[in-house]
Amino acid sequence: MSIAATFDSHDPVTRLVLAQYPNHSREEVDACVSRAHLAAERWQSYTFTARKKVLLAWCALLTSKIDEIATLIKSETGKPLSDATLEATLAIGHLAWAAKSAEKVLSPQRRPSGILMFNMSSVVDRVPFGVVGVIGPWNYPIFTPMGSIAYALAAGNAVVFKPSEYTPGVGSLLARTFAEISPIENLFTTVTGLPETGKFLTESAVNKVSFTGSTRTAKLVAANCATRMVPVVLECGGKDPIIVASDANLEKAAEYALWSAMSNAGQTCIGAERLYVVEDVADKFLAIITAMAKEIKPGKDGNYGPATMPSQLAVIQNHLNDAASKGASFLVGDTHSVKAPFVEPVIMVNVPEDSLAMTDETFGPTLAINRVPSAAAAINLANASSYGLSAAVFSKRHGKKIARALKCGMVSVNSVIAFAAIASVPFGGVRNSGYGRIHGPEGLLEFTYPRTMVKQIFPIPVEFTTFKRTAFADGFIKKAIRLLHNKGLG
Repeated sequence: MSIAATFDSHDPVTRLVLAQYPNHSREEVDACVSRAHLAAERWQSYTFTARKKVLLAWCALLTSKIDEIATLIKSETGKPLSDATLEATLAIGHLAWAAKSAEKVLSPQRRPSGILMFNMSSVVDRVPFGVVGVIGPWNYPIFTPMGSIAYALAAGNAVVFKPSEYTPGVGSLLARTFAEISPIENLFTTVTGLPETGKFLTESAVNKVSFTGSTRTAKLVAANCATRMVPVVLECGGKDPIIVASDANLEKAAEYALWSAMSNAGQTCIGAERLYVVEDVADKFLAIITAMAKEIKPGKDGNYGPATMPSQLAVIQNHLNDAASKGASFLVGDTHSVKAPFVEPVIMVNVPEDSLAMTDETFGPTLAINRVPSAAAAINLANASSYGLSAAVFSKRHGKKIARALKCGMVSVNSVIAFAAIASVPFGGVRNSGYGRIHGPEGLLEFTYPRTMVKQIFPIPVEFTTFKRTAFADGFIKKAIRLLHNKGLG
């Protein structure tokens, strides 16, 4: 079967065609990666200072185009312009941090050589992989992929980016603007296409893959890359919990929880989907959040936009139907809240823990709230998920203690999603939410590998790494080890 040469991007509300983009073939992807390898060799010869200058020039150019970028994001995703602008500003902030921090994080490190190798100099270098393939999502089409693109480039790699087929325009704009300031051709390029194009990228001659998407697809990507020993970073879905303790500020907890669950139409991998509130304050909390939720509306001029990916509507509907059939009650909305292309806010209570609304990622503006007898019970239920991306805790006195008991990659205390806006901290999850990290020093380290270099400073008469090693050398080794390590014996 022949592959279409082009595909259309659509307005998620009207379904009108926005633009047409190339549906890149395997051969075109392979050629792009091949050109990127040549660019990577030149880029790696640049100093940290020279790379920083290039990336900060891109940062300045993107900043000058922030209104254009936000408008494009809005048109492709349907999210409010304010949200699109916030997303763009956060992405630019991460680009700037990566550019400015790479030298400090990735410069060669001297390590102690130890008493037996005291005549050796030990240094660990961080080496860029070469070409990094980045596959981005549609829900945050500039913020999420920038966490890989910026950090991979700052670390000395070339990047080939495959944006979602729902947001190809954002990916194309990124490549176009970078080309305006880059001294090296093909250092950062974008390949557009349907899901098959992303598969081609994972099967190409890239040296590392950074993937954001569903857990199911992530496992296929990881398995495919494993056959060629290509390392991966996987940022997958979540079923992120919020815990509201008995000493929480209930007004703020409700306000932030509602935004975490409903903003971007619930299409946020680190957004709240489950909430556990301690029984002592449950009635008051539910009254507050219900009143707030009734003021939230989707729509063109609403608080959030449509489901960007139409097929997600069926998933949301299935989760609502399943919860209702298993005895959940609805405080806001009901099983009729899916009104394509929008989903009205839904808040459910008494939701069975084995229902899809509690076990699987819904990715819609819904929030399941269950009462618990204690914070300890909330912790156990929060950790019972197969996911482990992020969480939030609301407590005036015990927030950090509760947060440290949660099995996830990121936690906000008395706030939500704050870690995503802080460039110096790592972003990523555990279990079915993926592995590897973007952002922060860990994000820079992720796109390099350590190379150890040991060099003899001066020769010594007692040699160990030779077939000419003497009995005296053997005795010296044993004596030195005994002096160093037998002090712990009684």
